[in-house]
Amino acid sequence: MKLVREQLCMVVFLLSADGWCVGLKWLLSWPLSFLLHCTIPDCNQPRWERWYLFTFLSSTLWIALFSYLMVWMVTIISYTLGIPDVIMGITFLAAGTSVPDCMASLIVARQGMGDMAVSNSIGSNIFDVLLGLGFPWALRTLIVSYGSVVTINSKGLVYSVILLLASVTLTVLCVHLNRWKLDRRLGLCLLLLYAIFLLCSIAFERL
Repeated sequence: MKLVREQLCMVVFLLSADGWCVGLKWLLSWPLSFLLHCTIPDCNQPRWERWYLFTFLSSTLWIALFSYLMVWMVTIISYTLGIPDVIMGITFLAAGTSVPDCMASLIVARQGMGDMAVSNSIGSNIFDVLLGLGFPWALRTLIVSYGSVVTINSKGLVYSVILLLASVTLTVLCVHLNRWKLDRRLGLCLLLLYAIFLLCSIAFERL
């Protein structure tokens, strides 16, 4: 109850001091923040230092739940607006799932650990392709429906894979030509490569 009273007092303060937009945003996100606060121990506090494994597992379960809800909502939106699933997957869904990785890379990069930031961006993609696709497909064909076949509904999958391999090669080449330094010029080049990959993938799906 004490925590609830403090949260309500914070709402009143935000509404009066920082404007109603900030207060409304905080109020709408409060139920979720409170739920995460109750289910995920904060390992930064001394009393929860030994609970790091439970924190990791709990965070993973919440991420899995949020990912499922996000895919479900994107599927409904794409069906309602008549947008192909592949286009929604390489745009909104890909951007949504990459936000946590982006934030983690930004945090460690600001702490001076650029190698960890780059490794995170590469390792997360490998994890998504090999485990994120392989594990559910294995469950489908071995447990849910033994011996079944998973069919991928994509017209330009082969072209998308070729574009993906080409983008990886061009990314390494851009980093090499920039003398393995992460700066604004390299960032603009990578954004340009992503825009080209996105346009080409959409064009192949429209064929």
